[in-house]
Amino acid sequence: MKPKNLGLIVFLGIILLLGGCAWSGYNGLVGPDENVKKAWNDVQSQYQRRADLIPNLVNTVKGAANFETETLTKLMEARAKATSVNVKADDLTPEKLAEFQQAQGQISSGIGRLLAVVENYPDLKANQNFRDLQAQLEGTENRITTARNDYNGAVQAYNLKARVFPNNILAGLFGFKVKEGFKADPGSERAPDVKF
Repeated sequence: MKPKNLGLIVFLGIILLLGGCAWSGYNGLVGPDENVKKAWNDVQSQYQRRADLIPNLVNTVKGAANFETETLTKLMEARAKATSVNVKADDLTPEKLAEFQQAQGQISSGIGRLLAVVENYPDLKANQNFRDLQAQLEGTENRITTARNDYNGAVQAYNLKARVFPNNILAGLFGFKVKEGFKADPGSERAPDVKF
């Protein structure tokens, strides 16, 4: 065999080897990326469930005489704002995730205020519809926590895959960016001051 042909065969072998590595690395990043997208969709689904329950809760509470309408109005405004924040799984930048989390935090705060005010209305607390809605909201909050934890797990698995060598080179070449997970709300590191 001529040295020229041997050099060509070695060159083609190296090209095929590098191409195979790139193909394998790319396909290895696609699966975790899709898992992050699915987990994000699950998070949004749970937040949507909560947003769908709020009008029912508000309408049930409106039936209570002399109920503070300001609390209900603020909750509905927070719901409207939160449902207008649309973050797609393909565009999970830290800024958009923070905007989404802030809007959802306003709903959580509104629900908390509503439930605190309800304590002054024993008839409302005894209302079966209200109790059912309150139980559904509590269950939904648990589902949201689970979905957020699952999302963070998917982000961790994806980021690990995208940041190790040589995948980090391929991730940069093919546009697989490191993803941001959910973080605790600002101020949540301090325990609430409970007084009796």
